Amino acid sequence: MIDPVLPTYSRVDLVFERGEGAWLFTKDGQRYLDFTAGIAVNVLGHAHPHLVAALTEQAGKVWHLSNVFRIEGAEKLARRLVEATFADTMFFTNSGAEALECAIKMARKYHYVNGAPERSRIVTFEGAFHGRTLATIAAGGNAKYLEGFGPALEGFDQVPYGDLEAVKAAIGPETGAILIEPVQGEGGVRSASWPFLRALRALCDEKGLLLILDEVQCGVGRTGKFFAHEWAGITPDIMAVAKGIGGGFPVGACLAKEEAAKGMTLGTHGSTYGGNPLAMSVANAVLDVVLADGFLDQVQATTARLRQRLAELKDRHPAVIAEVRGEGLLIGLRTLVPNGDLIAAMRAEHMLAPAAAENVVRLLPPLNIGDQEIEAAFTKLDAACARIEASLAASKGAAA
Repeated sequence: MIDPVLPTYSRVDLVFERGEGAWLFTKDGQRYLDFTAGIAVNVLGHAHPHLVAALTEQAGKVWHLSNVFRIEGAEKLARRLVEATFADTMFFTNSGAEALECAIKMARKYHYVNGAPERSRIVTFEGAFHGRTLATIAAGGNAKYLEGFGPALEGFDQVPYGDLEAVKAAIGPETGAILIEPVQGEGGVRSASWPFLRALRALCDEKGLLLILDEVQCGVGRTGKFFAHEWAGITPDIMAVAKGIGGGFPVGACLAKEEAAKGMTLGTHGSTYGGNPLAMSVANAVLDVVLADGFLDQVQATTARLRQRLAELKDRHPAVIAEVRGEGLLIGLRTLVPNGDLIAAMRAEHMLAPAAAENVVRLLPPLNIGDQEIEAAFTKLDAACARIEASLAASKGAAA
């Protein structure tokens, strides 16, 4: 008999009653260090008082308004994001996949209004994850996500991540854009080099293409800059964001330069819930914290301290951890044992983290963790690795 909740996830048998900062608590009072953070969502941890206050205040006023009316919170958030980024305009959504859908439509419409409707194809990259809609699974190109859903949506040409010559070879008369994650999260915490991103920007300028960035997972302070592409010193034409921008409340946005957005005129796109007052109140509260003086500097300092401890961990457990990779607080541990084994061992030590491709365990803590959480993470990871080593030794002894 099917579960009332559609069984599309293999859920861990843990139920959490409340959270506080980087910690989650079960009903019987067990405490877990949360380095999943909703998969890079809870950038300020659980129950951050400023976010709670903003949501509570708005909940007592109005929850939802149709987008046929002005929404002050959305206008405020848009102004702030325009001031803080490359963008001139944006469309608010409920998720990253919806933001990517908007970005794909925007790129196609741009070339249509420029008199080149044939330029609808987009170059994408192997290992990418852009969402679970029909368009975004086609863009990602992962056979596991495409299987069983009929013909894949046409219009995407995949090339190896980081291979500039392959990108050049894939560009043809029907190419209209390049879509890339500056740091692939689901794809194994793989970083595009900053020179590679600069080369893509130059290539787009040369060929009349739009550069679309997916910063759903790596944006909103996760790498120590507001957005990851800032490290490369470039600007995209269109960018999809979500996850961290709402700090745990469902919010997404498609940001764009005015030129790139010129085809998105009255009636070309819409959303019932996108930009609703509750979401906007929380997103504005997130920006209050993330854009405050010194916050991103602190993220960079925290990154340095955590990465130092993780380097020690790798040295202590060379049979378990092969590599520490990633940018900022989007960190991957590539393991020499099945990554699920390390995740299970971490959970036994009351620490939570998600998997990624290439046998990687992701570490995605809230951006505002301190030394106490860093030391707790090291202690728990150290113990988890020791558990695995003991198991390996026992298996070797039994085989002998």
